Amino acid sequence: MATPAQDTPALDRSSLRRLMAAGLIGSSIEWYDFFIYATAAALVFGDLFFPNASPLIGTLLAFSTFWAGFIARPIGGLIFGHFGDRVGRKPALVTCLVLMGSATFLIGLLPTAGTIGVLAPVALVVLRFLQGIAVGGQWGGVILLLTENAGRDHQGRAGTFGQMGVPIGVILGNVVFLLVSALVSPDAFVSWGWRIPFLCSAVLLPVVLFIQLRVEDTPVFRQLQERHAHNPEAQVAQAPLTEVLRRHRRPVLLGAGLLFGTNAIFYISIAGVLNYATQELGIDRDALLSVTLITSFISIFIIYFSGSVSDRIGRRPPILVGAAIITLWAFPFFLLIDTASLALIFVALTVGLIGSSLTYGPLAAYLAELFEPRIRYSGASMAYQLAAILVSGGTPFIMTALLAATGTSMSVAAYLVLMGAITFAAALALRETRPRGESRRGGLRGSTGTDSTTGIRTTDLQPGH
Repeated sequence: MATPAQDTPALDRSSLRRLMAAGLIGSSIEWYDFFIYATAAALVFGDLFFPNASPLIGTLLAFSTFWAGFIARPIGGLIFGHFGDRVGRKPALVTCLVLMGSATFLIGLLPTAGTIGVLAPVALVVLRFLQGIAVGGQWGGVILLLTENAGRDHQGRAGTFGQMGVPIGVILGNVVFLLVSALVSPDAFVSWGWRIPFLCSAVLLPVVLFIQLRVEDTPVFRQLQERHAHNPEAQVAQAPLTEVLRRHRRPVLLGAGLLFGTNAIFYISIAGVLNYATQELGIDRDALLSVTLITSFISIFIIYFSGSVSDRIGRRPPILVGAAIITLWAFPFFLLIDTASLALIFVALTVGLIGSSLTYGPLAAYLAELFEPRIRYSGASMAYQLAAILVSGGTPFIMTALLAATGTSMSVAAYLVLMGAITFAAALALRETRPRGESRRGGLRGSTGTDSTTGIRTTDLQPGH
């Protein structure tokens, strides 16, 4: 006999606000740590760590080390997904934050090839790999702490406080690089100024302490633990990764597909265009960083709007609209970039990141809702990080290679069309987890299914049950 589902208990308003603030700050600094590497790879890493290579090969090698972080992200998702489903969301997240802050700080202290030779790029790759493992596990931890504490009616909005960390991280990274560039000479920037943004990652420590000391694990996980105490063979998955691979391959693959379009245009915008426009079009680096800063600020509000509206109209509609914008805008995007006009580049990046943000906003709640709680950390992380290794890390490298092979940015536009189309198709193929007619108090009238928050089977529930 089915058990009536109850709404997952949400935190009181003040506690939830503190958690959202901590989640937003922690996620922002974590992504700041991850993204400043992209800026440094585009600007200085080629010369500092691969000094004997040609400019093109040096750039490709620098972006290949950037890709190493994305190769590591699925590994982090697997490790900490298992940890988070077995031990808890909070301890997994805290461990990831400590690992990320440590690896980033050490990059800021790393000697270059001019000092230690071939050991420099090797150490750089190792630290970048650790960054990837950390961010691969961090995403699942922060979005589950937020969504599983928010209650059923506000999961989309709550999830955006993890998602908004991405553009905020880009903004923080660009602001720090702009400040350093303004305060030191070009020679000093290449010599030691680039290290400052990495050393600033030490400010992550207070957030780690707050989460460790002031935040409890989610009520969903605590319920699983309580049921597991009464029935050790139930609820808490003993091998969540194995269970996901055996029984949930379809939502993992399609969930990854949801990210193809948004990830491709995002990394083209923040890394690929930065290198292309400064090296090939002769645009001033600081001016372009300022444009990226403004467009990233706009995307914060689009992510919040998209995630919030998905609580009312469903997760899929904003994702489909965003994927359509990415697909249709791909060729106009590069036609505007190629004008070398800062104003038109601003238009190109703004429209592209609007499409990206509409898609990205609901994904925290949507990916979590596609998996039952006992395997949710593993399933959602695997889907998210699979897209990272297939698309995110490789996109700046692929863009540089396509431009070198074809001599035209239209080849990159075609690649972007393909990525957007895959996202659109994946959203069509997946089920809706937040139907438009769902009651704001309890399930669907006369429906049968599984409550996506608690994972409990529901049958013929009336609103409010």
